[in-house]
Amino acid sequence: MAHKCFISFKTEDIAFKNHIRDEMDIDMIDKSLDEPINSWDDDYIMRKIREDYLSDSTVTIFLIGSRSSENLGSHEQRYIKKELQASLYNSSNNTKNGILGIVLPTMYDSIYQGSYNCLTCGGIHNYVGINDSTVIKEFSHNYYIPAFDKCSWSEDDRYCVLVKWSDFVINPEFYIDQAFDKRSQPISNKTKVKP
Repeated sequence: MAHKCFISFKTEDIAFKNHIRDEMDIDMIDKSLDEPINSWDDDYIMRKIREDYLSDSTVTIFLIGSRSSENLGSHEQRYIKKELQASLYNSSNNTKNGILGIVLPTMYDSIYQGSYNCLTCGGIHNYVGINDSTVIKEFSHNYYIPAFDKCSWSEDDRYCVLVKWSDFVINPEFYIDQAFDKRSQPISNKTKVKP
């Protein structure tokens, strides 16, 4: 079943967004938030973004490129932050979207940093650098959900789904379905809109 997707991206990564729109058979909403909503009421802002930009979408695709990190400053990231906050926002009129982070090729080495021997369990875990240097907090917090009592996170312990661009283009519906399905899993109750 196709799920309608909204794509959150930096203008530097528009070629990847256009590839998804023009070359892939994905049902998407081709809008982006580029003007501020004039209000201090968070509920109103989230509702307006959901109504005007994310309506009918069930999965938000976040393109993770070299300009997508929290460390660039909140002013620089205000639109991506608001789009992801609205995607995670539950209200009486809408349910949250699934979140799919697609790591663009320029970020592979920054995010996929190999494996390490765990001192807690003795096993080997992959190190995935999802932090303020690679993504915004709305993604990192809901990928590595805090208050965690294990030595590593499994897919069931994460709300956000993560995939390399090269894997996504081979089987996009698989990853979109995975993000969509997170909406009805127990981890959905542990998400945070504004970390």
